[in-house]
Amino acid sequence: MYRLSSIVLFLVLSLGLSAQTPHGTSLAIACADCHNSTGWEFMGEGANFTHDDVGFELKFSHLDTDCKKCHSTLIFNEADPSCISCHTDMHSMSVGNDCVRCHDERNWLVDNIPELHEMNGFPLLGEHRLISCSECHKSESNLRWDWMGSDCVTCHIDNYHATTSPNHIQSGFSQECTECHSPGAQSWEGAENFHLFFPLVGRHNISDCASCHLSENYSDTSPDCVSCHENDYLATTSPDHVSSNFGTDCAQCHFGDTWQEAIFASHDMFPLVGKHNISDCAECHDVNNYSNISPECVSCHEDDYLAVNSPNHVSSGFSQDCTLCHTGDTWGEASYDQHDSQYFPIFSGKHQGEWTSCNECHIGGDYSTFSCIVCHNDQQNLAGEHNEENNYVYESNACYACHPTGDED
Repeated sequence: MYRLSSIVLFLVLSLGLSAQTPHGTSLAIACADCHNSTGWEFMGEGANFTHDDVGFELKFSHLDTDCKKCHSTLIFNEADPSCISCHTDMHSMSVGNDCVRCHDERNWLVDNIPELHEMNGFPLLGEHRLISCSECHKSESNLRWDWMGSDCVTCHIDNYHATTSPNHIQSGFSQECTECHSPGAQSWEGAENFHLFFPLVGRHNISDCASCHLSENYSDTSPDCVSCHENDYLATTSPDHVSSNFGTDCAQCHFGDTWQEAIFASHDMFPLVGKHNISDCAECHDVNNYSNISPECVSCHEDDYLAVNSPNHVSSGFSQDCTLCHTGDTWGEASYDQHDSQYFPIFSGKHQGEWTSCNECHIGGDYSTFSCIVCHNDQQNLAGEHNEENNYVYESNACYACHPTGDED
């Protein structure tokens, strides 16, 4: 009976001690997981508990840190896991209190400065990648990284005001430097983005802005060719641009370093290809009036049309639109592709491969007439095949009237 009472007392005392753990109620693990059986000493690396279990992994310098530096009491969950709770903010809250955005547990050095600037919307390119942080982020301690903004004039307003060649203020230039200067350049000169609205190429690749910008206000200059080249336009006589009603947009024809290097982009109404790829405009145009010409073939080639006799185009009733048959560099290169679609199928159907010369059907060179019965000349046999047809007549026009596509049906 005495021994039973002793056991009950021991259990009661044990329960009381477990309820008074110094680590608070949130640490629900057995004492033996961390302490040895000979006392309350912490087993160190032999403990079953790790910081990974509570979401705060100990890495690098944190592995060598004395527990008491973070845990000021034995109730472990009272320790604040935020960086700022242990580490003094040297940046005076200018970049927030999340140290791991820039630093890790190894040291306080920052090796991802360019990436951090990209995330903040200001990539460090060109000269910006080479300068010291403190040249932009100025403070008494050189440790404040206050947000600067991404506007160029935040740092470069003095450069804008001081520039005289050209004077940016008088010229009405924008304060957005990137409109002319490339962020990736290492100097103000040689900006890739400059003058995109009017490319400075060829003869326009000039170094003296005043050649075109005659006033201090650079926005006054028009990008229209005639604003600079009106005298050239008026003085040209070969051909006379005024009397020929040429447009004043020089770029429609001129593109090279001289006025002679001209393409006739405006000649789209009549492509200059093949035999028409000529260099002397006067071969077709009246040099006193370039608009006084028709794009129709016959306006230049009527004599060719009238003189042709093999076949005779006039008597054959051929169209005066030469391009219906002629497509190459010589008159001999003729194609009758329209014959099947507009007249009678000779390149397809029953008559494909049944003839070798146009004159087999077009007797006497008159292409406006044709004869079916030159080839289909067995009159007696044809009459027998048509004995069930009313009003059958053996003649060419009758054949075509009933067989407009050359088929038997």
